[in-house]
Amino acid sequence: MKGELLMTDDFTGKRIGFAMTASFCSFERCFKQAENLLSAGAELVPIMSENAAGISSRFGTAEENKKRLAKICGREVITDIAGAEPIGPKNMTDIMLVAPCTSNTAAKLNSGITDTAVTMAVKSHLRSGKPVVLAIASNDSLLASAKNIGELFNRKNYYFVPMLQDDIIKKPASLVAQFELIPEAVLAAFNGIQLRPIIVNA
Repeated sequence: MKGELLMTDDFTGKRIGFAMTASFCSFERCFKQAENLLSAGAELVPIMSENAAGISSRFGTAEENKKRLAKICGREVITDIAGAEPIGPKNMTDIMLVAPCTSNTAAKLNSGITDTAVTMAVKSHLRSGKPVVLAIASNDSLLASAKNIGELFNRKNYYFVPMLQDDIIKKPASLVAQFELIPEAVLAAFNGIQLRPIIVNA
């Protein structure tokens, strides 16, 4: 099964920035993939946007979510711009994964806006031309956000976790990453390859 084939030593020695933005309903699946990457030998540098780290929802309190990510990664979570800025200069990451990546964050990355811990982490990481992998989770991916996502498809160093239309009847414009494919998508990006198909029907 896809998503289970790479749980070996493929990631040994790889330093992955694991950045989370505020698609709270996706957190549980992203936490699982963080655990999978660690099991595969990766070292994770945890980052959360200010909203992801500061807003409580029915999917857990802000403090619970932050503590869980810190426990999984074995280190303190970066939650502000000042903490994220040294990522590039100190060569802290080999690849940056944003999972989940909201349409708001995708728009900022497309426009070069750096006003959160996650957008700063990506900007700082990109200074050396290293790969960034986005796991999109947005209800308007095929509406207002389509332009930004489409432009990032053609942007150097950006890769995507394959996405699916998760509810074509009730949410026809929604796209959500197939989070179970994160290990495979990250490994492909390390090799300069975009995992395909990028968009599928559920």
